[in-house]
Amino acid sequence: MPDLPLFGPDADPAEALADLLAAGLGDGLPVVPPSAARLAAMVAGVGGPDAVLGQVPPLFGDLTVRAVAWYAVLAGCRPAELPVVVAAARAALEPEFNLLGIATTTGSPAVAVLVHGPVASSLGLTPVGGLGPGARANACVGRAVALALAGIGGARAGLTDMATIGQPGKYTFCTASLPGPFPPLAAGDAVTVVGASGVVEVLPASGYRTPAEVLAPAAAALAGVALAAGDPTRFRDGEQFLLLPPELAGFLDAHGWAGERAAEFLFAEGNALLAAAAARLSEVSSAYAAGDLRVAASADDVRVVVTGGLGVKMALLPTWMGGTRSVTAAVRALHDLTP
Repeated sequence: MPDLPLFGPDADPAEALADLLAAGLGDGLPVVPPSAARLAAMVAGVGGPDAVLGQVPPLFGDLTVRAVAWYAVLAGCRPAELPVVVAAARAALEPEFNLLGIATTTGSPAVAVLVHGPVASSLGLTPVGGLGPGARANACVGRAVALALAGIGGARAGLTDMATIGQPGKYTFCTASLPGPFPPLAAGDAVTVVGASGVVEVLPASGYRTPAEVLAPAAAALAGVALAAGDPTRFRDGEQFLLLPPELAGFLDAHGWAGERAAEFLFAEGNALLAAAAARLSEVSSAYAAGDLRVAASADDVRVVVTGGLGVKMALLPTWMGGTRSVTAAVRALHDLTP
């Protein structure tokens, strides 16, 4: 991992950015120049800021709170947001997340961060348009996670990060979940990291009147991303995330489709659509002739997350086809942090 430089309090941001990029640091966007005072404010009250909490692939740099804090300053975070960034960075190191694969693939996965519990609103993390522009906390927290994992881990475009095309979610990818009628991913303050290949907009069937009409297009999207993998068996051990706005969550709940029933429908209908399309495509390629095709490992692995604002637009976060599982971790205060 390159040395993490500090700048004077009056450093010119453009000059700082040029110096950082020359050193292999940063993501190309303007940054807040890390100064001694800004870094000290970020780690104030942290117990053991230099304790090694794990190694970050691909080059296995040491994850410490101080290093994460340096990148949080770079991204424009406030000190109160650091525990969320640290929790997400630590969660991404769990083996099932497969950060080594995500960081080095020629594909385009990004580390998506879903923030749960009261901590989200207390920090100003918003579910409304949360994956788009205009929300400072969402943008900065997601960017800090991306910068820290890439910088500490040594993932550099064209050298160790071999993404052929990439995606904008590699800059920042963070939103807040809402309480709702579906099983929560976590109780209390927590983060979930998802190795997401992108965002697919999904709408209910026009003029929908039933839960099935709401969810049928989402089932088709589940089948579609599996088919797009070239080898649809790549999804049979994975999971998928459907982001559902409150209006549709309420509609499904009012019709008795909250909780497991929606996921079971998505899994069953997605599998049926996948099998039908694969049978047709088997005439083109034997890759589609394989048995045991599924859009996820099980119905429990189709995760429905309530988030968003007014309207009925859903979003599917297809997980990386190379193999990844989400990880959920509690957000904890950093004054008594232990490895």
